[in-house]
Amino acid sequence: MSNSGAIRLFWSIVFLGIVFSNFWSMRTWTERTGVYDDICYLRQAHLFQRFGTGGIDTNLDRDDDGYFANLAKEIGYAEWNIPSRLPCHTHIGEKRVIQYPPGTGFALSIFPAGIQRVSLYALANVVVLLAALVAVWSATSRSWVLLAGAVGGAALYFMINPAKASFSMAPTMAVCAICGYLTNILADAPSERRRLLATAGVGLLLGLAVSFRLPNLFLSAGYFMVLLALAFKAGDFKRIILFGATFGLGLVPTLLANAINAGSPFRTTYSASDTVPPDFRFRIALEYLTDLQGPLIILIIAWAVLSWIFREPRTVASIVLINLAANLLFFLSHPIFTPYYLMPLAMLSLWTLAFHTTSNAGGATLAAVGKA
Repeated sequence: MSNSGAIRLFWSIVFLGIVFSNFWSMRTWTERTGVYDDICYLRQAHLFQRFGTGGIDTNLDRDDDGYFANLAKEIGYAEWNIPSRLPCHTHIGEKRVIQYPPGTGFALSIFPAGIQRVSLYALANVVVLLAALVAVWSATSRSWVLLAGAVGGAALYFMINPAKASFSMAPTMAVCAICGYLTNILADAPSERRRLLATAGVGLLLGLAVSFRLPNLFLSAGYFMVLLALAFKAGDFKRIILFGATFGLGLVPTLLANAINAGSPFRTTYSASDTVPPDFRFRIALEYLTDLQGPLIILIIAWAVLSWIFREPRTVASIVLINLAANLLFFLSHPIFTPYYLMPLAMLSLWTLAFHTTSNAGGATLAAVGKA
């Protein structure tokens, strides 16, 4: 076996070890985390399991079996028996509806009640593991194998910490890994057919990702702007039209949920306290800088800038840089900090840059740096 093959095998074993560690940690997980968000996602899942696609209607009046009230009671919520006081529901008209989009609840509903949380995270771990293995085994040199291994290992570690903080993070992290791979095909594949198929895949997945977390909407910013610019610069309108169409298709579950629960496809189910105007605060930026997310984003910015300077065409680097700008503008102006808000941006960017740098001659980026 060549040295390169041995390194690839080493990283593959490391990945399996991290996944085993993740699964070992997950063996003690229960559905009752004590967090309001989580029991609301479980209520979504219960509605889908009980009513099929009709479960997209989250009116609290449908809790006639006492499922959500019992969940609230089990986690010690003092007002579990007062419907108007139950958490993470918004009062809209005559209804009280779940504020979250339907994707996470639907994903949980695929699995049997009682093991939904662990099953969802297990499946997401497997998807990220496959992405890591593809990155390592498609890297074009020993140096890039090491880089791909570092990215894959970090991504698998992040599947527990901080991704366990919200059920919505598990499917989001899996989508980011797949889209990172497809983005490079979208941008650089020699075959137009492959570029178009990848464009359709990224558009659909990013649209669906909005149904896991509404802020995932901003992950599409770089794609829209760069593909639109390419359309006018090079007359390549196929990709922007296809991306827009499939992204819109992916948004259908969210828009349908809004229409049913909020009365309009374009009206949010979140309360006014969650839809505050932008407000840049140094405290929020400082909290991100002192958290894992801050240094990770700084590293990604540096990597993307180097890629933009030393690698042509600049399609991938431009997508990443615009995404970084759009998402940071949103989250740094949002008055709430959490240990995972920037992780979808970080993981989509990291996977995109990793595949761009390490495979299909993408290593020319850092090789150029070394010669400079």
